[in-house]
Amino acid sequence: MQNDITDLNEFDIKVDKVKKLEQSGEKAYKAKFNKTHEIHDLENVELGTHVSIAGRMIFKRTFGKLIFARLYAIGDNFNVDLSKPVRTSVQISLSQNIVGEERLKYFKDFCDVADFIGAEGELIRTQTGELTVQVEKFELLSKALRTLPEKFHGLTDTESRYRQRYLDMVMNENSRNVFIARSRAVSFVRRYLEDNGFVEVETPVLQVAVSGASAKPFFTHHNALDLDCNLRIATETWLKMAVAGGFDKVFELGKDFRNEGMDPTHLQEFTQVEWYASYWDFEDNVAFFKKFIKELMMYTIGTTKITVAGNEIDFGNENWERINYVEKMRELLGFDFLSVTDAKELADKIAAKGLISRAELNDYKSCRAIIDFAYKKLIRSKIVGPTILYNYPAFLKTLARRNDKDERVTDVFQVVVNGAEILNAYSELVNPIQQRQALVDQLKDKASGDDETMDLDEDFLLAMEHGMPPMSGLGFGIDRFIMMLFDLDNIRDTILFPLMKPLDS
Repeated sequence: MQNDITDLNEFDIKVDKVKKLEQSGEKAYKAKFNKTHEIHDLENVELGTHVSIAGRMIFKRTFGKLIFARLYAIGDNFNVDLSKPVRTSVQISLSQNIVGEERLKYFKDFCDVADFIGAEGELIRTQTGELTVQVEKFELLSKALRTLPEKFHGLTDTESRYRQRYLDMVMNENSRNVFIARSRAVSFVRRYLEDNGFVEVETPVLQVAVSGASAKPFFTHHNALDLDCNLRIATETWLKMAVAGGFDKVFELGKDFRNEGMDPTHLQEFTQVEWYASYWDFEDNVAFFKKFIKELMMYTIGTTKITVAGNEIDFGNENWERINYVEKMRELLGFDFLSVTDAKELADKIAAKGLISRAELNDYKSCRAIIDFAYKKLIRSKIVGPTILYNYPAFLKTLARRNDKDERVTDVFQVVVNGAEILNAYSELVNPIQQRQALVDQLKDKASGDDETMDLDEDFLLAMEHGMPPMSGLGFGIDRFIMMLFDLDNIRDTILFPLMKPLDS
């Protein structure tokens, strides 16, 4: 963090400059500035054009009667091809012959690196080919009281990068591109779904039943109603109720909250889109997602090929690998795990196979939790992808449709890339009798100590009892998608302002 003696001295000097400006009758913090062009678009502007631009000064060098500086701004830099370098800064030049001796001295004395500057002048190229605005007039728009990080090292401390993301983006081009891409991805998701007949709705964040996924919730208290509530872990049940009300294709893109441990691929607050389509099954969603992901990647980064952990992955390839979850687990474990209903017996049989130690399974209190751990260790961790896993055990997917041939299996698919699940999708369970029994069965797991189970959501069951059409739904995580695109080691690198402990804690 920037708090050493040098920084404090510079802070005092800049505060003094603000006072001198105010005493002279000039505002150090202007109300507005009229721009004619964005910095990123100057490459497309004809040389000789008079332009008016604004941005943060990130470089300044004085050569007697000539000053060179650079102004930085992302601006509306969101409809550019991210497969090519993105311009976020431009050189400006100030000559005493053009701006005059008094104004040049003003720039030298009062305009510092990190300040926001507005500049007007002719767009030229210097003898070295550098695109430059030859300044005729300028304004100090906003005075920064603290310096930027040193240019060549930027913010190297991870905590500082997360806590001071505004500086990280100024100094780090890779960080900047991540958040430009994230914005583009979110915009594309909404537009693509709407173009394909989906309508976006808003569902409650505060809920009175833990529902929609198997996860540990956050709890809070509603004072006015004297009611204990939880933050939603998914939007699923509410979106299905919207379908019951007549929205044949519906989606929501927003925040979900799961009070789970932190690791490089999990966050307690995360962004995902869920969509549901009446009269689809999960194979319809497989086909739809394949088209969706290719167009999303082309719009976001200009290619369907990425490198993740040293492996080149092409989402443009139609022939994604498919793995039948139940059959693969039976093959690996050597027995029909679906026929075992006692958690201790299941753990013992898996440990006897020698693939997982008994100690590794001690923390898992239900068959559901044990099998999920075994899958993640034995199958998911070894996938490079993109791979479609389908036919999941029914006890893992409480809200999914049971397979017509075997009710112990659900019509589910997930896409796994480099050992991480990037989506969860299935043909939805719309049979209220089966749904009630599945939720009752989960209550037994909750009683045995599994805190990642759903409640018996009577409001949802009531809606289902009034009738729901056949449908398929899908949940797609934005954070993990961006993490994958840029081969990031930590999911917090995809979050503009991740949750941090207070500095004084």
